[in-house]
Amino acid sequence: MNIINYQRELDQTLAEITAKGEVPTLLLHSCCAPCSSYVLSYLASYFRITLYYYNPNISPKEEYQKRVQEQMRLIRELPVRYPICFEEGVYDPERFFEMAKGMEDIPEGGERCFSCYELRQREAAIAAAQGGYDYFTTTLSVSPHKNAQKLNEIGLRLQEEYGVRYLLSDFKISSHHLHTFATHIVTDFIETLFFH
Repeated sequence: MNIINYQRELDQTLAEITAKGEVPTLLLHSCCAPCSSYVLSYLASYFRITLYYYNPNISPKEEYQKRVQEQMRLIRELPVRYPICFEEGVYDPERFFEMAKGMEDIPEGGERCFSCYELRQREAAIAAAQGGYDYFTTTLSVSPHKNAQKLNEIGLRLQEEYGVRYLLSDFKISSHHLHTFATHIVTDFIETLFFH
């Protein structure tokens, strides 16, 4: 099996963008404010980003709404070169439950997760195509619990389906820099999400 270094792929894309003097548009699917904080700070010097919050897997609705508010707060407070826009997808937990039906006993990291990746990335690809974006990608690979190989395979397949370039990435490889990036902001968001 050929292992691809997605961080190297991302570095190459960013170098090409910089060499051309371009600032392309990127629709960035986000799972949550803490995970997106590093990714936004990393990519916002290269892209005009619209953060796309689509997560029908979050329940109950109150928790989902709290996460939306924290995502919006992060965008307002994050110091970036280019302003970040926000777009919220449709909150439809029934769609997630239907997707997961019959896979309830599959352990974390298996086919149920891969189907959830695809559900969320597909909506991002559709939104990116409809919005005329140059690229789309997801913050999901920043998590040590998410399979970057699978996320990138899905992204490339959706790139072919929807005609929007998928930004290859494995943000967990470079996220060791997270601690040097406004750790106090991330801690504040986590505390707000889970302790307030």
